[in-house]
Amino acid sequence: MNHSHSDRSFRTILLVVIAALGYFVDIYDLLLFSVIRKPSLVSLGVPDSDSLSVGLHLLNVQMIGLLIGGFLWGVLGDKKGRLSVLFGSIVLYSLANFGNAFVHSIDQYAFVRFIAGIGLAGELGAGIAIVSETMSAHMRGIGTMFVAAVGLLGAVAASIVGAHFDWRTAFIIGGVLGFLLLLLRIGAFESGLYSKMTSEKVHRGNLLQLLSPFKRFSRFLKCILIALPAWYVIGILVTGAPEFGKALGLSTAPVAGTAVMISYIALSIGDVACSMLSQVLRSRKIAIGVFHILTLASVFLYLFVPPATLTGFYVRCALIGFGVGFWSLFVMNASEQFGTNLRATVTTAVPNLVRGSLVPISFVFTSLKPSVGIIHSAGIVGIVTIVIAFIALLLTEERFGHSLDFMEH
Repeated sequence: MNHSHSDRSFRTILLVVIAALGYFVDIYDLLLFSVIRKPSLVSLGVPDSDSLSVGLHLLNVQMIGLLIGGFLWGVLGDKKGRLSVLFGSIVLYSLANFGNAFVHSIDQYAFVRFIAGIGLAGELGAGIAIVSETMSAHMRGIGTMFVAAVGLLGAVAASIVGAHFDWRTAFIIGGVLGFLLLLLRIGAFESGLYSKMTSEKVHRGNLLQLLSPFKRFSRFLKCILIALPAWYVIGILVTGAPEFGKALGLSTAPVAGTAVMISYIALSIGDVACSMLSQVLRSRKIAIGVFHILTLASVFLYLFVPPATLTGFYVRCALIGFGVGFWSLFVMNASEQFGTNLRATVTTAVPNLVRGSLVPISFVFTSLKPSVGIIHSAGIVGIVTIVIAFIALLLTEERFGHSLDFMEH
């Protein structure tokens, strides 16, 4: 009996570690691209004046890949199992990273970033789904906290690799890390709740079920809207750090790679803090709400209180990054809102739909900028996204400690 219990505990720990390393890879890639964006574009012959616009184009192409991959891997996760996603997504991501190291034009770069986006889309969602279904109701937040902590190491690794290696070598290292993770996943086991569901006659991974009835669709929509501020902060404020620094009167322009690195490391620390706060308060909603308020305050500081020094600007980047550190907890919340037959679809699609929201958010931002200026345009978009997120959070059901052993019919 004790042997059986210890064996089950070991397998649970192994699954949490596997999910955490998937988040490590996710954060590594997203941060690495931002860190090596400029040197890679210079190497490919892009003029300095076009670096930001071309970089945003590549980021948007990757976001479209993440959006498509979010639905693809989510449906596969519910139809074929969580492990199929954990294996398939990392293979595609790793191959794409090797491909990134050998591109020689912007079109090639964009295509491979698109493929990398599809591959990365399955990592966090499938990992959180399998963690939430494997751990006990009151302990799954601890699993999320561990996943977030390892994600922090991914941010650190990307910043170190991006700073000390040629950009092509940095992508190769990412591909190698992916295949090492693949080897670790051999021997992992499927979620018990998923295995139990396969013996029942129920629709699995049916996207149409997310659209009807309206009550279920609104539940899905609220899961997405809760996290809108995250990619507004990363995609607009942090990516555009050089332009915002100039607009705020800094004599020395901030370096985009440095701003991204600082923000992501702070975001990963925030991930751990938000998950810990959720466990202490026994509430997903209150913890995420606290971080929404922190985001609002830090965005106001970033945009409307000009820093005296470059260091002061980077401190503001850290604060806005920490404020949106509800990311892994928000994915856990999404997994708790839906039944086992739709859980992987939702948990994988939701974070990638949020990432994809950068496309309309950046469109509104760039449309407003000519008439009201970069600072006020960012301020208007920021306030609207945070208010929408807060309202969605208030209307969301608290699911802390609830059983996940149910279906969507």
